[in-house]
Order: sequence, then C-alpha cells, then structure tokens
Amino acid sequence: MHTKHDVFQQLRDSGVVAVLRGVDATTLIEITNALVAGGVRGIELTADTPGIAEMVEELDGSFGDEEIAIGVGTVLDSETARTVMLSGADFVVSPSLHEDVIDTCNRYGTLVAPGIMTPTEAITGYEAGADLLKVFPASSLGPGHLGAIKGPLDQIPLMPTGGVSPDNAGDYIEAGAECVGAGGALVDYDAAARGDFETITDTAREFRAVIDDART
Repeated sequence: MHTKHDVFQQLRDSGVVAVLRGVDATTLIEITNALVAGGVRGIELTADTPGIAEMVEELDGSFGDEEIAIGVGTVLDSETARTVMLSGADFVVSPSLHEDVIDTCNRYGTLVAPGIMTPTEAITGYEAGADLLKVFPASSLGPGHLGAIKGPLDQIPLMPTGGVSPDNAGDYIEAGAECVGAGGALVDYDAAARGDFETITDTAREFRAVIDDART
C-alpha cells in the first residue's frame, strides 16, 4: 500500500503526471502501459469520466504500487474523494481549493493536491494540509508566475498543470516545480484509437528527457 510519502516521491521521480481526461475504458490499460514504457508513472484519471470508480479499480488491479501511482482529478467534494479512495486512488487532485476534500484525504492518509493560482491560495491550501499544490491553469501566467510563488514560499511543493508541453516543461521544473501535469500534449487519443501506442511512449520519453535535463 502506498503511503503519502511514497506517492509524493513517485510523482516527483516521474516528473510528469499524465492527466487522462475522458479516456476510453477500452484503451485505458494500453495507454497506461505506453506511458509507463516512456517513464511516466503518475496516472491521473478525472472524476467526471463515466465509470471512474471501475476504471480506478481496473488500474489498481493491473499495476503494482511500484509501477504507477493512481490519481483522480476534478474532485470537487468530499463524497467524491472518499469514493475514489475506496476504489484504489493513491492521490486526489482538484482544479480549485476545497478544504473539505483536503480534510477527507488527510483523514484517510491519501495525498491531496488542490488547485491554486495565487500566493494567498497556496499558503491557505498548505496550511489546510495539502501535500502538493496544483498551479492551474499554469499556461495563463507561465513558469515565471510559478517561480514568483516559490520565491517567498519555497517550502510549498507545486505541480503546474494546463498547457504544459515538452517545450515548457523544463522551464517549470527550473522555476521550482516538483513535477508537472500534462494532458493533451502528452496523450494522443487519436493515435490510441488507431492502436498506435508507441506515439504516446515516444512523447512520454520526450517529456522525461526534458525534465531530467532541467534537473541536472
């Protein structure tokens, strides 16, 4: 079983959390295998996906704790947080700051990453018990904004999400991000529908190479 520390370290080591919004259940395992082959081990489904609980259970039953950390994003209330945790989610992500979600995750020992945009929101979320703060939408203000938050609040771990690509992922890491969240720039669903999962693996490797280079 993952501890919070284990999950945090796994996400940081991965460098990238793959955000699979609206992923088709029929290609979920193949897409995840492709991401893992490319070195991405943080997998985030979204709570607005039909059958989300069953999809989390499928991932949990198909991959070991050492292989991936399973998360669910777009969690807006404590009831949804508890449901996905019971299904096997290792971490919970929100697009905004919901203290009831933070409380529920902490009650059951699950890593929680609420969404923030300002220093005030960052410190509020951190003081409420968040383990990681999702800077969203990151593309609105870019890596410089994240770096400005880290300046006085270097103790707060940040994960920029929204508009992150291989072109700017390294900039976010250099600005102080622990890891980045990436969706459409990482996972090509059209390629997956054609059975071309190697394209996803190649993009995952590209993300990892950029992030590894930024960390050296």
